[in-house]
Amino acid sequence: MAASEPSDDSLPESLRFTAPAELVDIGANLTHESFSRDLEAVLQRARAANVTTLILTGTDLKHAEQAAELSRRFPGLRATAGIHPHDASQWTRTLETGLRDLYRQPEVVAVGECGLDFNRNFSSPVEQERAFEAQLGLAAESGLPLFLHERDAGSRMLDILHHWRNDITHAVVHCFTGERDTLYGYLDLDLHIGLTGWLCDERRGHHLRDLLRDIPLDRLMVETDCPYLLPRNLPAKLKGRRNEPALLPWIVREIAHWRGTDEAELAHATTVTARRFFRLEDT
Repeated sequence: MAASEPSDDSLPESLRFTAPAELVDIGANLTHESFSRDLEAVLQRARAANVTTLILTGTDLKHAEQAAELSRRFPGLRATAGIHPHDASQWTRTLETGLRDLYRQPEVVAVGECGLDFNRNFSSPVEQERAFEAQLGLAAESGLPLFLHERDAGSRMLDILHHWRNDITHAVVHCFTGERDTLYGYLDLDLHIGLTGWLCDERRGHHLRDLLRDIPLDRLMVETDCPYLLPRNLPAKLKGRRNEPALLPWIVREIAHWRGTDEAELAHATTVTARRFFRLEDT
């Protein structure tokens, strides 16, 4: 996805929506350059929207280290650490050592973002599988849950995860956009599912709406994947195209609508699930 433009320092009044219960945004790319000039304001807007916990996505060693540092500086932040499949060609022993060091830090709560992306193949499928298997090994070694990325690779992802399922703890397929058979395969493996503003997009998110009732509430989590995937159900336009954590309540509202679930109940349930998954109960 293309880098998003930075937004103004405030959201329009019509977009300032406070969730009916505390929310955890399990996928926020706050180390993205578009947040460099107004990060503290972004965090303040998130808190005002009742988005109280953010899991910052570490897609490579540099950004994982930055995410861990931000988590030390600001309350309510935690980090993941991994190598995105796009960057799998860069996998080395040195990189593995750097990630292993991060997993010893209390701010780092998951291995990833890692997985397979056969949509763009910025790294070859062979390179992607090599880096993914290595990170599955690190998850088994560390005992941390997995933060997974998959696009157009559901069948192969399921094959690999079947092999590793007894060695790893929990795993979430973040920003799930797949089809019914892939979803059922993940649920059969007792995986969690992360949903984004993708389903707020009338151009491409329709099939997800029909699958929402099939996801058990105790396996569902929510995320913005900001600055990407700006929800298209917003009642006003932003000057830029940057998504941010304060907009997560709009995604929760859309999910609740299509599930036929009370919005407050959904917000509460996804937060309980996320806090349990990332072991945040005592934070």
